Amino acid sequence: MIWLQPADLDAIRLSFKVACAATLLATPLGIGVAYLLVHTRIPGKSLIEGMVNLPLVLPPVVIGYLLLVLFGRRGWIGAWLSHYDIQVIFTLTGAIIASAVVGFPLLVRSIRLGMESVDPAYRRVARTLGASGWDAFFTVTLPLSGKAVFAGMTLMFARSLGEFGATIILAGNIPGVTQTIPLAIYEYTSSPGGDRMALSLCLVSIVLSFIVLLASGAAGKSLDRK
Repeated sequence: MIWLQPADLDAIRLSFKVACAATLLATPLGIGVAYLLVHTRIPGKSLIEGMVNLPLVLPPVVIGYLLLVLFGRRGWIGAWLSHYDIQVIFTLTGAIIASAVVGFPLLVRSIRLGMESVDPAYRRVARTLGASGWDAFFTVTLPLSGKAVFAGMTLMFARSLGEFGATIILAGNIPGVTQTIPLAIYEYTSSPGGDRMALSLCLVSIVLSFIVLLASGAAGKSLDRK
């Protein structure tokens, strides 16, 4: 049996809000970066690829600390935002940024694979028919990569649901404000008698992640059959 308190429902709601916002905000940039890596020959492409994939190998806590330095009051971005009374740390915005950064490599890798699977002849035909580079992208490359984009979005969504390390460093663990499912589980496991509530949230997290991964797997199979 699953026991859920009002605070747990808030954590579930915030987890969905963070995962949805992070995925939707990162997808346009992910498409642009994937296109850059696949269809351009700019110098330093390997460096860009390494920077994109860096969150996959760095501990999430390190990512969170670097974001904290960047968005803190004296950070490069935080100092500029402070002039407009915009605060990122210990806010829901910080949780969204942390999830977006950690899940971004999964998004880009999936979209890149989809774009690489598109036959270049289609783009050449579109260009010979008078389409500009942008037209060829929006009418040929992007539609044919649609399943890969969806697969990348679902993978990033699932990763955002489980994000812990970077989020707790940048956004903190504030109930009703930044406390997502992983942070609530951490708090329960650190409290006497909280094992039952932690287990309930673990079961919820497993069910949600399983549903999202099933959707991702279905999209991947569709892409393989293309």
